[in-house]
Amino acid sequence: MPLRISDLLARSDLALSVTYDVPPRLLDRTIEAATVSDLPVPGKWLQGGELLMTIGLLLPSDPATCRAYVREVTEGGAACLALGLGQGLPYQEAPAPLVAAAEEAGLPLLTVPDEVPFIAVTKAVFDARADEQREVLHRAFATQRRLTAAAAGDGLRPMLAEWTAATGVGAAVLDPLGRLLATGDRAQHTPPPQARDLVERVAARGLRGSASSTAGGQQLEVQPLGARRLRGLLLLTGRPDDAARSVVPGLVSLLSLELERRHLRDEPERRRRSALLSELLAAEDPAADRARDMLHSVGLTAERVRGVVVEPEDGREAADGAAGEAAAAAAQEMAADLALAIPGGLVRVTGTGPGGAPGGLIEAVVGEDLDVHDVLARFAPHRPAGIGPATAPEAVRVSLRQAAGLLAVSRSAGEPAEARQSQASRLLLDLGDRRTLHGYADSVLGPLDLADNGEELIATLAAWLETGGAWDATSRRLGVHRHTVRNRLDKAMDLTGRRLDDPDDRFDLWLATRIRRGDAATSGTGGRPAPPPPPTRPGR
Repeated sequence: MPLRISDLLARSDLALSVTYDVPPRLLDRTIEAATVSDLPVPGKWLQGGELLMTIGLLLPSDPATCRAYVREVTEGGAACLALGLGQGLPYQEAPAPLVAAAEEAGLPLLTVPDEVPFIAVTKAVFDARADEQREVLHRAFATQRRLTAAAAGDGLRPMLAEWTAATGVGAAVLDPLGRLLATGDRAQHTPPPQARDLVERVAARGLRGSASSTAGGQQLEVQPLGARRLRGLLLLTGRPDDAARSVVPGLVSLLSLELERRHLRDEPERRRRSALLSELLAAEDPAADRARDMLHSVGLTAERVRGVVVEPEDGREAADGAAGEAAAAAAQEMAADLALAIPGGLVRVTGTGPGGAPGGLIEAVVGEDLDVHDVLARFAPHRPAGIGPATAPEAVRVSLRQAAGLLAVSRSAGEPAEARQSQASRLLLDLGDRRTLHGYADSVLGPLDLADNGEELIATLAAWLETGGAWDATSRRLGVHRHTVRNRLDKAMDLTGRRLDDPDDRFDLWLATRIRRGDAATSGTGGRPAPPPPPTRPGR
């Protein structure tokens, strides 16, 4: 426990007394040290929290100068002032002007009797401070032992629970993307919202530093976890005392060791998922149900997926031997990081990179809605990367091939390159004559323009084509039942005389709806003339 003024007053061997009715809150001040000074201006020699003792050799006697002296002591940070009394000393009792000035300034003023030397008070203060430090060390060692015992158990949570029980400070371990892995509080399921910016700032720096802040009156601290690479983040919620603060490095080390152990333990599962991805990509024309089932087996349930290819190291300059082995090891480490961050963890390292480079390439399959750019910026910064277009699961091999073809573009641009089918089609459509394109779209979609609810039919057809013929995705996009989607498309095919299972018809319909959609997006913008209105039914 910290040494307080009241603790010194309670010691009968010191026989200290107060000179006025000091409020209890002032007697609760912590004493950090004891010092003696008879200087009239002692403030610059103080560091704060001292018990300042004086015999009053140069103490002023008039009220104004006493107030100036007390102000000097107070501004210097002293916790209290003690005046030595006795035979042969300037004072046998505290002078009234000094007492009045101390009471006015809220500075506790004590007296030290003749039979008690200042050295006895100084020794008592430093003995109490030493006891306090020993107590801090004992509590720190006890906490460290509890954490070490918990580390011998299974997982992160026992350590976090022991930490919180011993220190009263909340603790949680997050993955590098800020997702909760474990917490000492079973009721906590997500990190505090106010910690998000702090977590992102530390994660972006890797293992290079920690950060702390106060948000909403709550002390937050984030420490990076891991040995050679960032494996996770420790979030502390609360203000650790001295004993807890001295144990934080030990907690960081134990949690880092557990995350590294988990990383090694998960290696067989990463290999299994890598093999599953290889199996998925081995078949040139996999069945749609089989491809979807394979993705579902690892928790990747997105209707559409995309391929991602990363060049982990510039292996073109790596020779055989140690350099090549280092490049291959770096590729495996980066692939493991990506597997941790990507839902489903479908990541593999190919045998070689461009031109037979030993580092290889990293291939991954991700859901359409994943923020791939954020993941790459975190786990593959400044590395060439290609992002393929979103496709049905059975066609992800094509998306990966397109992603690999973008590596050279990414290398030149200095950022990931993404393939977007809409960009290519937009370019082709912009090159065409507007009147010719409108005539083509009208010839294909004219029967739907003339039908009742024609706009609904065209919108449904466009959504179905854009989702790659996915009935459930189309129904969700439009907010209608899939049977409604099917009925609308059956009617549209009857009116147009087209067939959705005919590749030529499907291309004509896709191109016509894309022309219409492009015109809607650019009408009245960029200085382009608005397209002519679609045909209307006679009599309207």
